[in-house]
Amino acid sequence: MTDVIILDGGMGRELKRIGAPFTQPQWSAQALIESPQHVEQAHRGFIEAGAEIITVNSYACVPFHLGETLYQQRGAELARTAALLAREAVNKSNQKVAVAGSIPPALGSYRPDLFEPVQVKEITQTLFEAQEAYVDLWLAETVASIAEFEAISQVLSQTDKPCHYAFTLQDDLSDIPKLRSGETVKEAILKLCESGADGIFFNCSIPEVMEQAIAEAKAIIGEQGIDVAIGVFANSFTPIGVTHEANDTIQSMRELSPEDYLEFAKQWHRAGATIIGGCCGIYPSHIKALAEWRDSK
Repeated sequence: MTDVIILDGGMGRELKRIGAPFTQPQWSAQALIESPQHVEQAHRGFIEAGAEIITVNSYACVPFHLGETLYQQRGAELARTAALLAREAVNKSNQKVAVAGSIPPALGSYRPDLFEPVQVKEITQTLFEAQEAYVDLWLAETVASIAEFEAISQVLSQTDKPCHYAFTLQDDLSDIPKLRSGETVKEAILKLCESGADGIFFNCSIPEVMEQAIAEAKAIIGEQGIDVAIGVFANSFTPIGVTHEANDTIQSMRELSPEDYLEFAKQWHRAGATIIGGCCGIYPSHIKALAEWRDSK
């Protein structure tokens, strides 16, 4: 299965699993502040499981998680530390693993209603500058609207490294797959194709909604005649509704075994995905199952 690249899994839940300090609202940033060795340990776990790309633990280095005061004081420093920890984990592994810089939702996951372009660009610029020297590629995660994509892509236009954008989808099956904003996946893909992006991903949504979005992306990319990678990394959350408040509670999980997740991955690959990993609640055991499938004849 040489045409599949394996991405890592969800950092926040993995930090919690291995015993790192982990509470809302700081989420995965708490370990950066109090126990950075746990961050490097989590990266090593995904590398040892077979991940070929690991993602910088900068997802929570934003005011939404840190609070405005701590973000202003230490946001850039923490994002830089996160990038250095990822690079150090790769260097110690002696394996060929790429580091993806992470651009998270600046103003709240799953909340396109909170989007404000000036703030998003300012926060994204800070995270970009903190990580750019240490990463091999860029991954904008959990993008909930076309406007958010456009704001982030303006900042990432400063780099010559590959840039990938991961859209989060509504967690309900329908004939027309949609972003959390209500905009269609088709609209988002067409905008992305115009931008010259290197990859379109779908992430932090339940596994069941991914296949249709991937198939639509493949069809449109084929019609456009361009070379854009398709990737996917789902979560193991219960479905998230439009009224979800990301910092109010820790989202409830469901049982999703490595074998279960692998079956979804096979569907995604058949639909056109060539980069597959996991988001929240997808652990090294899930990534190991994907890597073993990749390596099988």
